[in-house]
Amino acid sequence: MPGAESATKKPTHNGPLVRQKKDKRTKANDKDMSKLSPSLKALINAPFARPGQAPAPRQIRDIYARIAREARERRYGERPWIALSAAATFTLNSPASLLILHDVATTNPPPDTTPLSPLAAAELIREIGLKCISFNGIPRTINCLGAFKAGLSPSITSQLSTTPTRTVTPSNAVAVAARGRNLWHSVYTPFDAKLETKLADSHPDLPVHILSSHYGPLLSDPEPGRALGRVGRALTSVVAIACLRAQTGVGPQVLSHVFGLRKAVEQGVHGLGEEFGGGGDGRY
Repeated sequence: MPGAESATKKPTHNGPLVRQKKDKRTKANDKDMSKLSPSLKALINAPFARPGQAPAPRQIRDIYARIAREARERRYGERPWIALSAAATFTLNSPASLLILHDVATTNPPPDTTPLSPLAAAELIREIGLKCISFNGIPRTINCLGAFKAGLSPSITSQLSTTPTRTVTPSNAVAVAARGRNLWHSVYTPFDAKLETKLADSHPDLPVHILSSHYGPLLSDPEPGRALGRVGRALTSVVAIACLRAQTGVGPQVLSHVFGLRKAVEQGVHGLGEEFGGGGDGRY
């Protein structure tokens, strides 16, 4: 019948109102989802889970001073003992200790020592923390680097580098991969190919990730002159040894990197002034 459809179908004008109600319900649900139950919060922050960063041990300043004194007596230079100490401290997740390390490294050096400047020491510690990602994972480096910077003097933080140096682009991807492959060969020769095959047997992407995500863009240094805290080949092995030794439970990897450090000595890279600046003669 003409007009029957219009008679049976009532006009609706509340479309916007319905949408508003739905939006309110969605926001309420989102708000509920963003809240955690007290029991879950308690579980996350339970003391046995050790959710916070480690405080600085009471004797840590004396420990750093003793390491520095021994390194200076043996004429190792400043950078090696700072690298060793910083890597172990990142592993132990103690940014408060990193600030003490920075102070020990830059304050009241012996007359016959050429210390790093406060800025250079801060950049070196930051760069070491970045490389620790390959051995400790990302979270500890995120937390420690953030707290370390927050605790430094504004006169230092205002001068810290803000330019990224490890961005992989189509124009440098081949060079970064080659850089990683060269470092891999330098550390593990003559077993580098055999080790890669063994890792692939555990998971085909394991060596792909190690080489493409770590040895290339992270563990190998960017081009010379692009970062104040450039670590170098030999000190990268020092960082690896310190991290893994502090972790415990990874003896085979500690052994591998001890051999890697010895190979750096054999290859002659340990005596480079860029790696061992600060008064040392480059000896191990």
